Amino acid sequence: MPRYQAPLAEIRFILSDLLQVEQLAALPGYQDATPDLLFPVIAAGARLCEDVLFPLNQSGDAEGCRLEDGRVFTPAGFPAAYRAYAGGGWSGLACAPEDGGMGLPELVYFVMEEMVSSANLAFGIYPGLSRGVYNAVRRHGSEPLKRLVLPRLADGSWAGTMCLTEPQAGTDLGLVRTRAEPDEHGTYRITGTKIFISAGDHDLTANILHLVLARLPGAPAHSRGISLFLVPKRLVVDDRGTLGAANAVSCGGIEHKMGIRGSSTCVLNFDGATGWLVGQAHKGLPAMFTMMNAARLAVGLQGLGLAEVATQNALAYARERLQGRALKGARDPEQPADPLIVHPDIRRMLLTMKAYNEGGRALAYWIGFHIDLEARHSDPKVREAAGELVALMIPILKALLTDLGFDVTNLALQIYGGHGYIRDNGIEQYVRDARITQIYEGANGIQALDLVGRKLPQATGRLLRHFCHPLAAELEEFRRDGADPALAALAAPLAKAFGRLQHATVTIAFRGLVDPDQAAAAATDYLRLFGLVALGALWLRMARVAQEKLLAGSEDPLYRGKLDTARFFMAKLLPQTGALFAAIQAGGDVVMAPDDAAF
Repeated sequence: MPRYQAPLAEIRFILSDLLQVEQLAALPGYQDATPDLLFPVIAAGARLCEDVLFPLNQSGDAEGCRLEDGRVFTPAGFPAAYRAYAGGGWSGLACAPEDGGMGLPELVYFVMEEMVSSANLAFGIYPGLSRGVYNAVRRHGSEPLKRLVLPRLADGSWAGTMCLTEPQAGTDLGLVRTRAEPDEHGTYRITGTKIFISAGDHDLTANILHLVLARLPGAPAHSRGISLFLVPKRLVVDDRGTLGAANAVSCGGIEHKMGIRGSSTCVLNFDGATGWLVGQAHKGLPAMFTMMNAARLAVGLQGLGLAEVATQNALAYARERLQGRALKGARDPEQPADPLIVHPDIRRMLLTMKAYNEGGRALAYWIGFHIDLEARHSDPKVREAAGELVALMIPILKALLTDLGFDVTNLALQIYGGHGYIRDNGIEQYVRDARITQIYEGANGIQALDLVGRKLPQATGRLLRHFCHPLAAELEEFRRDGADPALAALAAPLAKAFGRLQHATVTIAFRGLVDPDQAAAAATDYLRLFGLVALGALWLRMARVAQEKLLAGSEDPLYRGKLDTARFFMAKLLPQTGALFAAIQAGGDVVMAPDDAAF
């Protein structure tokens, strides 16, 4: 049976030692968000994840969701778990106090998102989507609409979904055909079919609010003519939120999926359903991106969460499973064999998993910290810089952490060997669940195109400076006389990788001006190169903190482990940037030149 324990020591290290989370309490509106409050809240969230959500993960996967007489039922235990989740105030963790939320920093929500994803990703999709709808309506909705729906999303009594995809319109939302007709009540009648709608219908809440992309009569063609509407599952008859009859939206089927089987993925049919316009007419796509960007960050955390729980189980198995002898001689001669962890290749895999997980967590929380700076800092220049850094890093965080999440869950299965391939041990579920994270909320190839096609050239490369300039200054410190030799040895390979990133950026920029296919053909390699350098930057910062703690007399093995893992990352994983750089420099002709018939 699998196990999970929230990595509270690792979380505390990043929040306290690396990010100095006490700084958040200095931001307007976060005065109460001191470590004395935040860490008990995180510990309480950990108990919910470990004791309530995690025990339902395997059973929810085995049972899945079912559609009976037009109603969708979630797996046994999910409704009670949702009541515990909502009843504990977790739905409103980072929602505004005026809406009934706790008003805690976004960074704390990031921590909770990771733990929920480790414990039970399928369950976490339900409240996660509600959080996205909350953000979109709070930013773009009318005041009456916000008063009506935000408190109910914050307390978890209503849920939300995001309805973009149609049979003919996936990534290309300009192909959306769903129609919206204005009616005499100032609302709209929505007609069309949406597919792959996560949490599209369920038995967890009294109402579900669907954010739907649709076209008004006479709308401009393609994506310029899309508007955004909020369509309730049940009609709302007054401004107090009283629910009336069912709206004209129904579940036409649920998908039988490879993974996340406890999450209901639905076909939704809108047959003249009543909805409210959110934001301006024909401006639906920018409004929806408020939710999509938040969802992409959340999906990155899903990849991290699955990697963490898979690593915990693989490490425990490697310590317990006796197979073979250490090559230098028996380590435990009184046992019939040595544990797997003595073998070099097992250690290589475990260290790879540890390096990616801990580096990815630091990277994700660092971005969460900047989201709070963007939202709350009193200096508009600081807010602008933080927002531009977050915008740059969204595609990197989503694609990198989900790609690594799939890699790490596969390594966990490899460590288990044949036992990992057996369903009862739980590891294969993490592999299956992780695979969707590379696809939904914008496939990772789309994230790479967003990075090279939109984020790099935006404002003549200004977004890039928020990452590159601070890192260049940090690396320069280690080139000076008197730098700590141990840290300088870590900085040297990072400096080389950073140089490759800078060179590759210039290459892609110039080639893309001549032929956009050249930039697109290099996009995936470039994103991974960028991501590895970003992980390296965070590992160097963590190593510096750990070294300072050790020199100050700390005997906490966590700090020694940080230095050991930083050395492993720089020596064994960061060199991938050399191959990625060579692939980028090779150009896109080898991709684009072959005739279609040659495939």
